[in-house]
Amino acid sequence: MKKLTGIFSALLVSYNEDGSINEKGLRQIIRYNIDKMKVDGLYVGGSTGENFMLSTKEKKEIFRIAKDEAKDQVGLIAQVGSVNLHEAIELGKYATELGYDCLSAVTPFYYKFSFAEIKHYYDKIIAETGNNMIVYSIPFLTGVNMGISQFGELYQNPKILGVKFTAGDFYLLERLKKSYPDRLIWAGFDEMMLPAVSLGVDGAIGSTFNVNGIRARQIFNLTKAGKLEEALEIQHVTNDLIEGILANGLYLTIKELLKLEGVDAGFCREPMTAKATEEQLSVAKKLKEKYLS
Repeated sequence: MKKLTGIFSALLVSYNEDGSINEKGLRQIIRYNIDKMKVDGLYVGGSTGENFMLSTKEKKEIFRIAKDEAKDQVGLIAQVGSVNLHEAIELGKYATELGYDCLSAVTPFYYKFSFAEIKHYYDKIIAETGNNMIVYSIPFLTGVNMGISQFGELYQNPKILGVKFTAGDFYLLERLKKSYPDRLIWAGFDEMMLPAVSLGVDGAIGSTFNVNGIRARQIFNLTKAGKLEEALEIQHVTNDLIEGILANGLYLTIKELLKLEGVDAGFCREPMTAKATEEQLSVAKKLKEKYLS
């Protein structure tokens, strides 16, 4: 199994204007992440890949392409979570057969599942696939909030390696790291990497790492080394960039920034806005010139 700590890009996916997967463009995004952003790994099939608007067949195709292109150059985590447990298991088995280093699964959402149901969901995916698991906790999108005791119950399963922590509750983050030091935590908010790393996270998984991975590593390494003033200066620049990206449309803008680097990042998947307006293109060019040149 490849190293799963460090800087992981939440992989963007290139789509054609009709919404179909642009394989050539996806391969270019993967190469850019590995060769230019120098990431430690890829988190495939997450929110950034517009995953929850895809069919099971399309999700498998993305897993296949990513593994074929990346091979064993970097760590690979397959996000297989779904409200449909049968789909999650099917995807988990497929990714495991492809040789993914680990699975991840978002907490089941929409219906207000009990914690016993959530625990069963993770235990079932693990039992059926035999692979290791990273819990994907993103409460502001799923509405699922878990406390320290509930994480402790999940961690009774030795194959749960830890959590992708996309939340602003840094008190909980600190408590988790202290209570379960043998479990890994990946920070999920790019704009709060410095405080997360200062609290002992083992890695970070981020959307903006597709274009800002070099700075992400600098923040990570400087904070680990105790050079907080230097890290904070880079976090300031990073957050200025993130602020501009968010105001202009998150995934759409990152794709336009990649296009300005010669990467065929394609369109977004409807019902997201598929194509940038002239104004959005102009903003992307200014962000590129100011922060990524």
